[in-house]
Amino acid sequence: MNDRTHPALLDVARIRADFPILGQKIRGKDLVFLDSAASAQKPRAVIAAMTAAMETQYANVHRGLHWMSERTTEAYEAARDAAAALMGAPDRHEIVFVRNSTEALNLVAHSYGRHILRPGQAVVISAMEHHSNIVPWQMLRDERGIELRVAPITDAGELDMEAFEALLEDGKVGLVSITHMSNVLGTYTPAARIARIAHAHGAKVMFDGSQAIVHRAVDVRAIDADFYAWTGHKLYGPTGIGVLWARRELLEAMPPFLGGGEMISSVTYEKSTWAAVPHKFEAGTPAILEGIGLKAAIDYIQAIGYPAIAAHEAALTEHALSRLSAIEGVRILGAAQDRGGVVSFVLDRAHAHDVATLLDRFGIAVRAGHHCAEPLMHRFGLESTARASFGVYTTTREIDALADALVRVREFFA
Repeated sequence: MNDRTHPALLDVARIRADFPILGQKIRGKDLVFLDSAASAQKPRAVIAAMTAAMETQYANVHRGLHWMSERTTEAYEAARDAAAALMGAPDRHEIVFVRNSTEALNLVAHSYGRHILRPGQAVVISAMEHHSNIVPWQMLRDERGIELRVAPITDAGELDMEAFEALLEDGKVGLVSITHMSNVLGTYTPAARIARIAHAHGAKVMFDGSQAIVHRAVDVRAIDADFYAWTGHKLYGPTGIGVLWARRELLEAMPPFLGGGEMISSVTYEKSTWAAVPHKFEAGTPAILEGIGLKAAIDYIQAIGYPAIAAHEAALTEHALSRLSAIEGVRILGAAQDRGGVVSFVLDRAHAHDVATLLDRFGIAVRAGHHCAEPLMHRFGLESTARASFGVYTTTREIDALADALVRVREFFA
């Protein structure tokens, strides 16, 4: 396979030229970056947008009347419009800016879980969740008497839909919170079907879209979600900015998560009243430059187009599964029919950390560990895996380099 698997759709060489960091050499070898699921690299458009804002117009937003504050406010709020358009959200006021998906999930656990859910109700998660979609619900369980239920997955790494629905049959589930794409297995969950089942049993549904929105188009109305969370730094944007989308009526009913400036309408020593949504959830000075960078990242992805991205990454994943599965001693986690550009694997007689360390000597960057998903690791009888993950700039040659290096690593441990 060549590096332009879909030449009519995606020119990978041109895209790679947009990412200055990819031109580096590591120990004299070309950098092979296969860790985009942890945090993606940034195109020049993002770097330039943030730099220009700092050099030409930086000021605090929303409060100032001078021209720099007004221009920066317009640029920052344009990110809210872009995020709404990216997700098919019908109302820009349904976009709440947070630091990351973790904060979005905690916001819902705190404001919806502690104030809307009632003791005796349950929250359903799945066996393939990131810790960010486990720990907040454990805290809610311990503090408020909310039951936590875990939907099992199959040996192929797919959600067991029959078992999932059975968890909702008693009518006690108030919220379902499930990943849209596993950061370990690459599994896409059937979001629209999950939402349909949850709603039929009287539950709201939230999706952790941290991985999914990077690889495919997401339309929150089409999947009929109630909450959807994702983070900017995985979508080629900066760290410190993420998005929580929620139906406006739910945001209206939920109390604020944090108190302070910006999120208020008025304050006296006796009481305070809250700003309108989404600002009542955005206390304090926001991540201004990061918001501007996020807008640039969204524009960059939209210009490439999700159909091209999805086709490219599907071809990469197919190629990676073919190459890695042919290596003696390599075991790939999961065999979902619908999966994205994440491949986790183990090598016989070798710890994942050792594998990653040796691959680094070949200039190949992969992730190693439990990937903030310890219960999922235990489901497969493991403590850790190595993980290769792909982005718009990943090439088949890089996957071939990984496979060739793994053969060398296997020989070392043999």
